[in-house]
Amino acid sequence: MNGKTLILLSLILLLISGCNATKQDVGTVIGAGTGAFVGSQIGGGTGQLAAVALGALLGGYLGGSIGQQMDELDRYKTQQVLESSPTGATSSWNNPDTGVAYNVTPTYTYESASGPCRDYTTEAVIEGRAEVVHGTACRQPDGTWHAMN
Repeated sequence: MNGKTLILLSLILLLISGCNATKQDVGTVIGAGTGAFVGSQIGGGTGQLAAVALGALLGGYLGGSIGQQMDELDRYKTQQVLESSPTGATSSWNNPDTGVAYNVTPTYTYESASGPCRDYTTEAVIEGRAEVVHGTACRQPDGTWHAMN
């Protein structure tokens, strides 16, 4: 993915997080960014461009579905996983209010200039259908984890 695309996606995420965005909006942007990145790793030339577009669309759809279902309890539990679970350890829970089952797995932990960051995978089973989103979050000065893509 080129620098202009990353800047554009970052600006969109920044704008959404600064307004009254819904859970679905945030999930869609994170999923689209992740899908576009995955697509950018495939092929070259116009094939790569098509893979980026398809990845962004598919990722946006899946991320939006997961984001729509996540409530405050689920975000809190995800924050706990990012803070204290070892890399590779999956934490699971069922939300009794939404009926959604979640599996969150930190996949890589590293230090950035602003502090610790973690790549992670979230699998949500919504109405019997598993949807998977990959993301990166970094710890903020107040101790919360903020999704970066």
